[in-house]
Amino acid sequence: MTNIFDPIKFGAIEAKNRIVMAPLTRMRSKQPGNIPYELNVKYYEQRASAGLIISEATQISKQGQGYPATPGIYSQEQIAGWKLITQAVHKAGGKIVLQLWHVGRISHSSHQENNQLPVAPSAIKAKGGTYSAQWKEVAFETPRALENTEIAQIVNDFKNAAKNAKEAGFDGVEIHAANGYLIDQFLQTGSNCRSDNYGGSIENRGRFLMEVLDAVSQVWGFDKIGARLSPYGTFNDMKDDDPIALFSYVMQELNKRKIAFIDLIEPRSTNAGGSDGNNDNAPDVAKIFHKNFDTKLISAGGYLPESAKEAVASGKVDAVAFGRWFISNPDLVERIKTGAALNKYDRATFYGGLEKGYTDYSSL
Repeated sequence: MTNIFDPIKFGAIEAKNRIVMAPLTRMRSKQPGNIPYELNVKYYEQRASAGLIISEATQISKQGQGYPATPGIYSQEQIAGWKLITQAVHKAGGKIVLQLWHVGRISHSSHQENNQLPVAPSAIKAKGGTYSAQWKEVAFETPRALENTEIAQIVNDFKNAAKNAKEAGFDGVEIHAANGYLIDQFLQTGSNCRSDNYGGSIENRGRFLMEVLDAVSQVWGFDKIGARLSPYGTFNDMKDDDPIALFSYVMQELNKRKIAFIDLIEPRSTNAGGSDGNNDNAPDVAKIFHKNFDTKLISAGGYLPESAKEAVASGKVDAVAFGRWFISNPDLVERIKTGAALNKYDRATFYGGLEKGYTDYSSL
């Protein structure tokens, strides 16, 4: 049987175990210009025992930002900040990939150049709200639908961000196509009502993601690229008329490209909505979709150490990503290995702030 502590290759990326640190937005790149700095270096270095760290979501452009103090990868200063992190993780024996992100309609004009409206595939407003650049709670605005020429520019922004990630010393990249952000907005019928080449059929709605992947592959090669998907996810007001058909197609296309891994979010976890616990009636997306591809599957959402071990040992998944438990347990791998108790996390410190709830959790 496969053990969660066994090494694994995600494409060309060699990982020492199958315990992955999930991408976690923490809103702590507080320097002007959204630049990672020493506090962020310490946070990632503490967690380098993970088989693979997937970085927090990182905007590919100023337009791609949706929350305050989230890092970017489009300026030389940001590249330099991230380089300090990759060097520290590598020195500690870890591997780290950068998650590339454009939030689309899940933004606010205060984050945009000249207070312009956020952009999206269609001018459909999401229910709910976000934080403004001034850390105020604000409702989502009705976004502006992208022109085709602008879509091509955003594809190029992803490619440039991938180049910058390579310069910063990452081991690969992950394309964020989940959780209701821009790529997911193109994929799903609840947010895409276009009638051109990027709307209507499943193939058309998947076109933007495939163009992004193909552009980024010119920098990295598919064997160092992963993709994050969230079938059945409702976070950020997402829905689709036929998720099985949609995501079966998407995963088959990713499989053709032989990408390094698919990072699949289980909808059973309710933490994205601000609470804890699992919905046991939610679809089991790893079970539904794994047959559609033979690349490595990282499963995320609502795992505990024992359920993670079982999922890997059974062959249902290849690796498991932990989010909240990696926040409160920088030495999570060692705790799982020894059966030690886990530190409890403090949800109130997840977003914003400094050391508290970020780098001050104890290790064994």
